[in-house]
Amino acid sequence: MDSKPDDISLSGDNTENGAKTDIGSLLVDSGLITQRQLDFSLDIQKTQNRELGEILIEQKYVTPEDLTSVISIQYNVPFIDLKRHTLQQHAIEKVSEWMARKYNAVPLDIVNDALIMVMEHPEDIQAVNDLTAHAGIPIQASIGVADHIREAIDLNYQSKDEILGIVEEILPDYTRTEQVTKGVSAEVSAGTPVVKIVDLLISQAVKGRASDIHLEPQKNHIRVRYRIDGILHEFITLPIEIYNALVSRIKILAGMNIAERRLPQDGQIGMTVEDRDIDIRAATIDSAYGEMVVLRILDKSRSLLQLSQLGFCEEDLKTYKDMLATPYGLILSAGPTGSGKTTTLYASINELDKKHRNIITIEDPIEYYFDDINQIQVNTKAGITFATGLRSMMRLDPDIILVGEMRDENTANIGVQAALTGHLVLSSIHVNDAASAFPRLAHLGVEPFYASSALTGIVAQRMVRLICPHCKTTGVIPAAEKEAYEKVTGEKIEEYYYGSGCNFCANTGYLGRTGVFEILRVSERIRQMVIEGAPVTDIRSQAIQEGMKPMIYDGMKKIQTGITTPSEILRNIISVD
Repeated sequence: MDSKPDDISLSGDNTENGAKTDIGSLLVDSGLITQRQLDFSLDIQKTQNRELGEILIEQKYVTPEDLTSVISIQYNVPFIDLKRHTLQQHAIEKVSEWMARKYNAVPLDIVNDALIMVMEHPEDIQAVNDLTAHAGIPIQASIGVADHIREAIDLNYQSKDEILGIVEEILPDYTRTEQVTKGVSAEVSAGTPVVKIVDLLISQAVKGRASDIHLEPQKNHIRVRYRIDGILHEFITLPIEIYNALVSRIKILAGMNIAERRLPQDGQIGMTVEDRDIDIRAATIDSAYGEMVVLRILDKSRSLLQLSQLGFCEEDLKTYKDMLATPYGLILSAGPTGSGKTTTLYASINELDKKHRNIITIEDPIEYYFDDINQIQVNTKAGITFATGLRSMMRLDPDIILVGEMRDENTANIGVQAALTGHLVLSSIHVNDAASAFPRLAHLGVEPFYASSALTGIVAQRMVRLICPHCKTTGVIPAAEKEAYEKVTGEKIEEYYYGSGCNFCANTGYLGRTGVFEILRVSERIRQMVIEGAPVTDIRSQAIQEGMKPMIYDGMKKIQTGITTPSEILRNIISVD
């Protein structure tokens, strides 16, 4: 709902300037927590020197919304639920992004000549004074959930206007003819407008949770798109005249040859955005209207997911953990690019015994750094490929080996041999479903007998978008999706969950992603079928008969539990049955 003056209550008893009583007592008096829970949390606070509210939320005694609502009573300020209100542009223009982030506060609206600020700490008099001076009008302080304020800042303070402003200033100095012949010049050196544009494009992508940035030259303009939750979204259109300067700047950052525009190139960029360490893989290739550039963003500051957070159903999680508990063999994570294979592999080795076993990985690139695990980066210039690195690792007394990807014959054969000689090997492979891993290994030159003997199991997966929890609602399921659901599950369904669209999901109805899986545990019967050259469909049927739940079934069950929508499952998963 849009915020309007009559939507926001600014009334309250202003006879007190400070807190009425301590937050713990207020929470107990309101019945949100018990005295015992408060005492336990206070004991933790004494030893850890943390805020009481943070501890109460961590212990799941209160929700952030309930805590913030009670704090609003403590400090006698209004509580604004940012899920129900939209920041107004004329208010946003009063406060810079820098100030908003400094105090974790967002301008909501201007009511009765006062700027309503939703703040994490409305009791901070210095912050209120600074914001008043900065905005140039009186501030009416209110309180909101801290995480919601940060999300609102990311959503509303986008870099489009700033980028377009820079472009407007520099465009007269650029002509397409000049840029083709100019090569590298001062335009791509540090501190220039082009540098600022590139920095803003990357910064906005990181704030917007994008995994990739696409810069695509068209006949008369540059198309810039961000991939968010697996979907490409148009971000901005820029004039074609500045494109060569943008590409040159990216090539300098990535250590590429800026004079070479015909051959494909790739490189790596390391930078810090909003106090987060970011690695970027850059790739270029010549297209009809110039070099296309794609930047893959790897956020090194993200927390590592546990296996239980990936989206496995309870039964599949137990099956997969049993596979990881085997002392030797080959476990493959299967799926197309962007299906979450690396995340699954990382969560897997994080579950393993790092104290008593020697775990060595070879990756391209290293996306997350582990303690107590030996990680090797592929470096083709130094002669370190997956195959040569894997061969060398065998002389380092490994117990567990992670190979980023089985992409060639040498890597596949060495990995299989390692699994057959007493090592647990984890790797990824590009196939559409679990059963297709067998012919793929054969295509890579691995004999079916060795492949079937080495393989412990295959986990095939896809990523689907999660329904936004802030705007989740129910409705009558469309007829086509109802038919697909009932055909796969054999169960009736009339209603389903979906997201209606809100501030937090940019009105898409989705926020975040989860995995959809199928796990093929290699049995003696399946091994024999592989050796005999049985078709993939027969192997798949046998696996289902032995208990494998097809990916499409796992996806449909996630519809039933309100995790995702039928359209999202049908868009990402094609039934091969």
